[in-house]
Amino acid sequence: MNQKIMSLLESNGDNYILPFFWQHGEDEAVLRDYMEAIHSSGIGAVCVESRPHPDYCGPQWWHDMDIILDEAKKRGMKVWILDDSHFPTGYANGALKDEPAELHRQYLYYSSLEVVGPMKSAQLNTTKHAKYVRNPFARSMFSTANKERRQFDDDTLVSVCAARIDQNFDASTLIDLTEYVQEGQLVWDVPPGKWKIYVNYLTRNAGSRENYINMVDKRSVRKLIEAVYEPHFEHYGNEFGKTIAGFFSDEPELGNGQMYENKAIGEDQDLPWSGEVEALMIERLGSEWKTLLPLLWEKGSQANEAAAKVRYTYMDIVTRLVEEDFSKQLGQWCEDHGVEYIGHLIEDNNAHARLGSTLGHFFRGLSGQHMSGIDDIGAQVMPAGEVYPKKGWTGERDGEFYHYMLGKLGSSFGAIDPMKKGRTMCEIFGAYGWSEGVRMMKYLVDHFLVRGVNYYVPHAFSAKAYPDPDCPPHFYADGHDPQFRHFGMLMRYLNRMCALISDGSRVTPAAILYHAEAEWTGQYMLSQKPAHLLTDNQIDFDILPVDVFTEQDRYLTKLGKELTVNTQSYKVLIVPYAEYLTESGVKAVLELKKAGFPVLFIDGLPSGVVDGDNGLVLELSDCKVVELNGLVAELKEIAVPELVVEPAFSMLRYLHYREEHDLYVFTNENMAETFSGTVTVPVTGPVYGYDAWRNEMFEVRAEQNEAGTTLHLEIPPYQSVVVVFDQADVDMKASVQYNEELLVKNGWSMSLATSKEYPEFHDKQEISSFENVGLKYPEFSGFIRYETTVDVPAVSAAALAIEDAYEGVEVFVNDESVGIQVAPPFVFEFGKLLKPGKNQLRIEVATTLERERHFAPPIPGDFFSMLAKAPVLGSTGIVGDVKLLLKK
Repeated sequence: MNQKIMSLLESNGDNYILPFFWQHGEDEAVLRDYMEAIHSSGIGAVCVESRPHPDYCGPQWWHDMDIILDEAKKRGMKVWILDDSHFPTGYANGALKDEPAELHRQYLYYSSLEVVGPMKSAQLNTTKHAKYVRNPFARSMFSTANKERRQFDDDTLVSVCAARIDQNFDASTLIDLTEYVQEGQLVWDVPPGKWKIYVNYLTRNAGSRENYINMVDKRSVRKLIEAVYEPHFEHYGNEFGKTIAGFFSDEPELGNGQMYENKAIGEDQDLPWSGEVEALMIERLGSEWKTLLPLLWEKGSQANEAAAKVRYTYMDIVTRLVEEDFSKQLGQWCEDHGVEYIGHLIEDNNAHARLGSTLGHFFRGLSGQHMSGIDDIGAQVMPAGEVYPKKGWTGERDGEFYHYMLGKLGSSFGAIDPMKKGRTMCEIFGAYGWSEGVRMMKYLVDHFLVRGVNYYVPHAFSAKAYPDPDCPPHFYADGHDPQFRHFGMLMRYLNRMCALISDGSRVTPAAILYHAEAEWTGQYMLSQKPAHLLTDNQIDFDILPVDVFTEQDRYLTKLGKELTVNTQSYKVLIVPYAEYLTESGVKAVLELKKAGFPVLFIDGLPSGVVDGDNGLVLELSDCKVVELNGLVAELKEIAVPELVVEPAFSMLRYLHYREEHDLYVFTNENMAETFSGTVTVPVTGPVYGYDAWRNEMFEVRAEQNEAGTTLHLEIPPYQSVVVVFDQADVDMKASVQYNEELLVKNGWSMSLATSKEYPEFHDKQEISSFENVGLKYPEFSGFIRYETTVDVPAVSAAALAIEDAYEGVEVFVNDESVGIQVAPPFVFEFGKLLKPGKNQLRIEVATTLERERHFAPPIPGDFFSMLAKAPVLGSTGIVGDVKLLLKK
């Protein structure tokens, strides 16, 4: 029998959860209380969040870390450490503040003006134009524009060039005018026509944050190691690799442009720079590189190919330097000191392949980390999230990205990079607001679990006195959280589910090429477009960067009749439309095509090779091209899908995992309809189900046939089913067919208690029906207790069914708990607890803190809480019928 499930049934198992534990300099007793609370909820690690702490890497920090480590060792817990004092990672605990300018971030930018020739001896003061002037009108809620910034005096002219723009920008007319600059003055005889002059310069005064390390300068990044990593090793080196598991980088950025802008290369923005970038630009573009700089911003009808090559070269250089100077440097330091390096960058709204608030390339930015990493905060993933409004408080929202791309982006890297050992981490739950409770959390973890994410960083335990206004909700909340025990049940469920999808490999029949290089260079299709179709048709996939073809040894890539990358084997490679591909990508496609492996181009073949011989494109002419809306039909034609689902159900998700045995996870993401039908899988043999919530096995109705095994499944909204192909060596729970329903309508009383008051209830009253308690008690958050007495005959089995409730529900029969549930369907099986005759029933419903906080006076600085307030307050308590299900 599956040894992992045997271990789980015996309540043994590893820990896969490491929540943020926010530090503000609290008293020792508070820190110890929180460590006990975290451990009591089934969690075996913490990630110590330093951002709010007043003395990071100072005496108070070491004092507080001593306490946390002491508690961790007592409880057998692991400790991760967030690697900076300010968000995002890169501030280096202020180490750069007084360092020489050369270690600070540097940016390439330009000034331009238009002139009409012919004009003799046109004169331009380049000194004026080669200095960065901050836009006084540029403001954002996060902006440092109103704060005093360090002013650098080393703005430097790089080049002056010009191009003709009579009808459009004409790259073929680009000329270098730098030689005509004498003592800061350009004197130029302007030829006939309309011209645009570009003054290209370097500055340290642009960008969104000062005193942050330069991600494309190895010496600058080293300051983060010196300021944060090494002091922790000096204090706790004997705990490295023991209690201390490693370090966590949170949303490191290149930092150009306006804060949290999301601009692709080619749009108007300053660009990251360093001496290393310049040396590589010279090496790859030659002596004309300075003349070509306008192509980083301009793209005209005459020379798109030239712009594509320059932009690709620049982005490739920058993202490779991020990989080497930042990600791998930190990862290597951690390896050398016996710990691991994890974290995530900003992926939001397709930013993962761009500059600014992130690192330019998802896979390269996380290259040195020992797990893949993503985050989901601030209502990014929502139930059926792709249909949510396109406009949010932070701007346009690409729900299709969050729902169909984010989770798979993370789990793909976890699977294809040998260094990550199949591990993908998700920072989750943060900044959804106080309205987020265990019901939503259950949906979110199932959403990412079925996409292969197997480590989680819940956001957050805040030791600050309740209510901390910083990015709620907060778990435990100094004892104010009514759902804390329910949260603990969810964490135990999550640990069990993570255990099931760790240490083996996912079975993913399709591969989709990552769109980063295509976006940098021309017209392109986002990778989530085909991902959306595959997901809704139960065809699993990975996202592959072209680097798996460029670095075949690193990724253990093999090209032939099958495409394999590390542990993953694919039946097809899907290439979203790209005007340009890289040479390594084209050569890989040609090799696969020669071996007879199917490669499908969506909506057209590329027009060119951005870093090599365009003649290679001609060899792609007989490759298969399909329209996006015909992709699924073509995949079925070439037998790519694993599953046959009847009836069709677009919101059914699945994961096929293989370790000791084949295992399937099925999740229903439709919030209104139950999936009731069959799923045929290409695996045969003994089969059973595993209920990770109740930690028990159950029988699965299945038939073996020529296609494999047909499973008969019923999966309500908010629920997942685990099916294991394995011989069961222990008794399994048989499904019960109840033959009588008894509506329990009369005799109910209701009473209330806040979390702090529990279990002392008050306001006891008789009720005649179940309805939204918030209508009568609009400001109440806490526990709602419902009590009654039922008289039942002798039965062989019984259960209680609650039509709906908000949110966490615990049921008691004769003062014995029969369990906690956090999402529909709320069905509680009584076992032998229900006796013939009179029985006491008690239902306790735990609410979120939303209503209490919604009606409370505002707290200064309660920015995120105000934003996260739901425009419509949800229901509270039981809503709908309560029934006894009986089998006589």
